[in-house]
Amino acid sequence: MVLIRVPRPPKSAYDPDRPVGSLLKSQVEHMREAESKLPLRYRHEIETYVKAVRTEGEAARYIQAVHKAIQQAHEEADRERRGLKPAPAPTPKPVIEIAAVADEAAERKSNSARKHPAAKSQKSPRTKPRKK
Repeated sequence: MVLIRVPRPPKSAYDPDRPVGSLLKSQVEHMREAESKLPLRYRHEIETYVKAVRTEGEAARYIQAVHKAIQQAHEEADRERRGLKPAPAPTPKPVIEIAAVADEAAERKSNSARKHPAAKSQKSPRTKPRKK
């Protein structure tokens, strides 16, 4: 058999900031289709909205995430077929709750205002008494 040498691609072949080309766009669309067929527990790990993919770097990260999810789903299905103990479910990523904390503080303030309506204001000592 004849050995065919394939030259390495030049470093300029991949530029993470370059806009996505038509071939890469179609690959991203195919990956979106594959992602839509995954079980929900694997889809939540992929945080990319496909229409937001604008650069080669974003496309590469999205494709890598979908490939990883597909591999995990296949490994789990293989374990189930063999009757082996299933792998632990993927853990969700931690959520930053900055906005939620601010909302809770505002909610507590508005709830305390509802629970304790303002008492009727007493006359201040500067007001003149009414004549009857």
